[in-house]
Amino acid sequence: MKVLTANRLTDGEAVWLSAARVWAETIDEAEIVNDKTAETELEQAGKASFANNEVVDLELIDIELVDGLIRPLRLRERIRAAGPTNRLDLGKQARTAA
Repeated sequence: MKVLTANRLTDGEAVWLSAARVWAETIDEAEIVNDKTAETELEQAGKASFANNEVVDLELIDIELVDGLIRPLRLRERIRAAGPTNRLDLGKQARTAA
């Protein structure tokens, strides 16, 4: 399973591509793909956003579902999705849920 991540050019925010083809600020809104065809489609949508100067550093990342929540496999991506590991009061993890 994979999701597409990038950084938004206007503010550097880590974002994930949703099924609605908009860049979401939380990984929980990301579209999850399970095969090469879907990965290619996701990457093409991301490349269009890159070409429109919306995002940079596109990357398909490996994820797993844990209790129904998206969890990146790599520590780097977990930090990008949540925030610093030594300060839980900072980053996306500190934001209140809507």
